[in-house]
This record gives sequence, C-alpha cells and structure tokens, in this order.
Amino acid sequence: MGQNSDPSSRAANDPVSVRGLGAPTAGETEALAEIFDLYRVHYGEPSNTSGSAGWLEENLGTSRLRAFVAEDSGGFVGFALTVDVPASLRLAHFWQIRDLFVLPTYRRLGVGRALLASVRAAAIESGALRLVLQTEDDNDPALRFYADNGYALVEGYRSLTLPLGSETR
Repeated sequence: MGQNSDPSSRAANDPVSVRGLGAPTAGETEALAEIFDLYRVHYGEPSNTSGSAGWLEENLGTSRLRAFVAEDSGGFVGFALTVDVPASLRLAHFWQIRDLFVLPTYRRLGVGRALLASVRAAAIESGALRLVLQTEDDNDPALRFYADNGYALVEGYRSLTLPLGSETR
C-alpha cells in the first residue's frame, strides 16, 4: 500500500488487522522496509529503503527483533518492533518496544492501540514481566498516547549513552 493510501474506504468499526511476523518472507520484509524507511525519515534520517530492508532482514532473521504489523487492504500501515531483554535480578525477561510507527493517514484510528494490544498479548504469552518503552521528553503526543494506554513514567532513572566509533548520538 502506498504512503498516500486513504483509509476512508474502511467501515468506521472495521479495525485493521495486526499480526506478528514470525518468520517474515522476503516480500514481507520488503513491505516492512518501505514503512520502516518512512519512520526513519520522520526522525530525520536520510531515506534508505534497501539499507532498511537489509537491517530488518538481519535483525528479524537472527531473532534480535520481533515485528508486529498492522495491515489494511493487504498493505502495512503501521508496525511495532520489540526486543526480549533478560531481567537478571528477577531471573526472568521483559519486552522493550523499540519502535512504533503508524502512517499519518491511519493515525487516531486505533492502529497504534491495536499494535500495543498485540504486543502486550504476545509479551504476556511469552511470560514477560513487563513492557517498557522510551520516547523523547518533548514528544507530547507519544507521551499522552502511551499514558492513555496504561504506561507510566518511570521516575528515578536516567538514560546514559557512550558513543562508540563515529556515532555522535
């Protein structure tokens, strides 16, 4: 589905379908790469659909990432990427939502909520302790969206980073 797709042809109560991509086909990876590249561009990165496809293929193929996709009329209109993180003190694991994106024409239609619900159900089924995510301090729409979906701000922790090599962020 192209980025200019119009969801208005859907019935008002006809939600998009959401599914996990267990072992994505080459076509599914390519389709995810197209929308993933739009996500990257949204955050200021240069477009690189082929690089996105290679990165997704590597990370989904090695199970470092899990992908959940929202579909409408056979095209991807949103996605969530998660990682399974060991919780050493609890001798367990939790899930982190690394990325969540919905095409602009599908926002405020329940697509993001459906993606979060699918991720939550899969995390519970896996025995995960919790779901965590992060976003920028000034991303007020995302902060409201996550709070409206039950996520609570964690106080008392700071995120630190040590750039390795040429990375500046």
